[in-house]
Amino acid sequence: MTKELDVYREWLGIKETARPLDHYQILRLKRFEDDTNKIRDHYQKMNEHVRKFALGEHAVRSQELLNELAKAMLCLTDQQRKREYDAAMGRKTEGDVRRRTFEEILLSNKVLDQTQLDKARNFAKAIGLDVRDAVLQQKLAKPDVVMLAYAEAIGLPYIELADIGVAIDLVPIVPPPTARQHSCLPVMADEQQVLIASPNPLVPDVEEDLRLRFGKVVRTVLCTPASINDLVYKYYPRDAVAAAPTAKPQAAAPEPAPASESGAEPKSAKKDAAPLSPEEKQKLIKNTAIISFNVSFMAWIIFRLVTGGMGALGVMDIVIAAVIGGIVAGIGVGVVMKK
Repeated sequence: MTKELDVYREWLGIKETARPLDHYQILRLKRFEDDTNKIRDHYQKMNEHVRKFALGEHAVRSQELLNELAKAMLCLTDQQRKREYDAAMGRKTEGDVRRRTFEEILLSNKVLDQTQLDKARNFAKAIGLDVRDAVLQQKLAKPDVVMLAYAEAIGLPYIELADIGVAIDLVPIVPPPTARQHSCLPVMADEQQVLIASPNPLVPDVEEDLRLRFGKVVRTVLCTPASINDLVYKYYPRDAVAAAPTAKPQAAAPEPAPASESGAEPKSAKKDAAPLSPEEKQKLIKNTAIISFNVSFMAWIIFRLVTGGMGALGVMDIVIAAVIGGIVAGIGVGVVMKK
């Protein structure tokens, strides 16, 4: 009789023999470890090692273990869930420790220096963005580094979608307009909850709607905007139909034809696309206004700097740039609303 493989001992080098293992044991961490960077580092190393067995005779067990590792990491990097988990394990609370702000994390981790942070702040203030989005748009740091800092600042877990993947059987339950408008996808579920990946925490109304559809608690896990946008288009094409609130997990719908290398949608997708929903049109109007204002505003400022010299820029130039930006934005919005 073949002896059953103990993957925890053979693959992860865990010497404890009692089963089941807790989240700290499976990630080979000291009990109640609070350093999120260390938690993610341990997870990443073990994830990479276990993936080596994904194509062999132990492929199924490999995937099961990968899921266990991901579940442990996601729990221990979610501040609220970790606090509840630790309390269940007997940890005595020592009072709330002040969480560092996003900007403090960027500076202390040397992701940005003060000059770069001031540049992001000014850009964010000028066009009405969050500092996080300003840092991403100006490409002042790598997106994954920015999102890791943001995740730590708000106490939510961060994932690499390439590592975790999408829960394809849950995709039909999320309405396509919701997935597209809020850039969200289901990535994992158990008996109590469903984890939804998105670059932003789900707004309360959307979270409640998804809770009713899944019949479980819904929790946000953060990811980079670019990593999820391609997957949202893949699983929720424009002609996808919204699922009913009582829908059950089904097999994944056929994948749409891939986009061209330039990133454009296939011609057939554009031709057969359904009209935009009111929510999508509102989002398009907002984005058009922001982009139009931003481009025209910056164009005027650059024009004045080039034609008048670096020292010639004054308050009146800022006012004129803002007026021009408002006019162009209004024209852009008008064009969109006529469509």
